[in-house]
Amino acid sequence: MSDSPFTRIGLLGGTFDPVHNCHLSIARQAQEALALDRVIFIPSGAPPHKSGELLAPAHHRLNMVQHAVADLPDFTVSDVEASAPDTSYTIDTLRTLRETVKGELWFIIGLDAFLEIAGWKSADTLLTLTNFLVLSRPDVPFSRVASLALLPSLPGEQLHRLDDGHQRRLDLPLGPQATVTLLRIDPCGVSSSAVRERIRKGADVTDWLPPPVHSYIIRHNLYVPR
Repeated sequence: MSDSPFTRIGLLGGTFDPVHNCHLSIARQAQEALALDRVIFIPSGAPPHKSGELLAPAHHRLNMVQHAVADLPDFTVSDVEASAPDTSYTIDTLRTLRETVKGELWFIIGLDAFLEIAGWKSADTLLTLTNFLVLSRPDVPFSRVASLALLPSLPGEQLHRLDDGHQRRLDLPLGPQATVTLLRIDPCGVSSSAVRERIRKGADVTDWLPPPVHSYIIRHNLYVPR
């Protein structure tokens, strides 16, 4: 698919350790809510916020995402972070992608991560480089967004309506070129950590993973005790 200034593209980053069915559901709900032409999955290389955590090698995590979306033409994968030699920062990723991907970019992020954005590298600049789609997370209220000093004054009543389920979406213009959209999505009970734990215990994860990803994990003996 060729990009144009009228193309809307979602950017979904993460460790994807491993990618699972909820990641695909999140991407699909984001795509439908914003009428995205495609979603680019961006597996991380060495994420700064998980510097002390043991992750599966980046090439395995990248390959698993590629297998997961192989038959989904509106989902693609970028190795911009997985192939980076150093720590991957979102600001650098976005600058790189803006040079190569044409269109209106939407960075897809969970509410829990967005609430920590003030601590990210060049956070002020980051909020001018792309639009943000902030997705609901269990037990994390949207009302907490009002405490972010980087954002303009927010409508508290509408934030509470999101939390109460009376409103699904709220668009917050950040300026002439950027928007933050808050979106309630259907909850999903699967997490990468839970997948890894079940594999370590020898429990079944068939229903949690795309079949090609499940096969890849078995073939490469990932997440089992050494």
